[in-house]
Amino acid sequence: MFIGQFALANSLFVAPMAGVTDRPFRQLCKRLGAGYAVSEMVTSRPDLWDSLKTSRRANHEGEPGPIAVQIAGTEAQMMADAALYNIDRGAQIIDINMGCPAKKVCNKWAGSALMQDEDLATSIAQAVVEACAPRNVPVTLKMRTGWCQTHKNALTLARRFEDVGIQMLTVHGRTREQGYKGYAEYDTVASVKAAVRIPVVANGDITSPEKAQEVLRLTGADALMIGRAAQGQPWIFREIAHFLEHGTHLAPPLVSEVKRLLVEHLYDHYSLYGEFIGVRSARKHIAWYVHTLPGAQAFRAHMNTLQDSTAQVQAVEDFFDELNQTMDRIPARASAATDVQGTQSMELAL
Repeated sequence: MFIGQFALANSLFVAPMAGVTDRPFRQLCKRLGAGYAVSEMVTSRPDLWDSLKTSRRANHEGEPGPIAVQIAGTEAQMMADAALYNIDRGAQIIDINMGCPAKKVCNKWAGSALMQDEDLATSIAQAVVEACAPRNVPVTLKMRTGWCQTHKNALTLARRFEDVGIQMLTVHGRTREQGYKGYAEYDTVASVKAAVRIPVVANGDITSPEKAQEVLRLTGADALMIGRAAQGQPWIFREIAHFLEHGTHLAPPLVSEVKRLLVEHLYDHYSLYGEFIGVRSARKHIAWYVHTLPGAQAFRAHMNTLQDSTAQVQAVEDFFDELNQTMDRIPARASAATDVQGTQSMELAL
């Protein structure tokens, strides 16, 4: 699969998630089978570009390409300028955020709120495409099915975005009104795929190899984008890739491998954020890794009392060493049968 001139390793993508898909997490997912990853969203407001938060989000040191950066905003010219700002800092693909459901984003008419104003949404897409064209930088866009159940306009917008030069569309199968509740629906994604010639990516509730296969069948999508299911189990990409190719399951990862991956992730995390912020922001990643493991609740409570990286890493190593005395491999998180049953139930409800 290609985005513009860039050939991707495969069709399994890491979704942009604020506070999650920083450079260390993106690199880890790529090592474990993701073919493509998009950064956390970077604001289009130039007065915030010099902030520490934005500088970290625009940090791509050592990251394998293609480097994709998502931008968010409400004004066409500011979004075009933001695209150029990020290109100057290493971005090779620009992604436009019209999918974020967060209130603090939508209240400013950014993210999925832009889907309420089709002319404004189209003008932003066109301005960014025109700004990026001289640099030969492809522009992609992520959106939802619409603002609410009575205003589902992804199909209309998809055609308009294609017309102004967007080169790939990702559709999350929920409205903004839904947030992350209920089931994602894939009929809208399938309709968008049938209506445009550019690649279409399906997103939403892809939590297992079986679900990935089912979503591809339902939508005909060119690729899958995985978000929350990768939190704490970044190896989900290699598991899905293996299942799609061979029809069989990889064994769950060894406890010793997960220990190594998490410790490496932590050191990379500290290198980006520093000691104070790094230790605190790493807690959520550690909690996701251990979420379903024996003793997780007590371990998380202990983890929240630790104030330095040395103690945090030592606690992680001790936890997994103790776990390894009772099991060789990490237990599977959810049964595939339950996952596919959820998809089938969703289909019946549509």
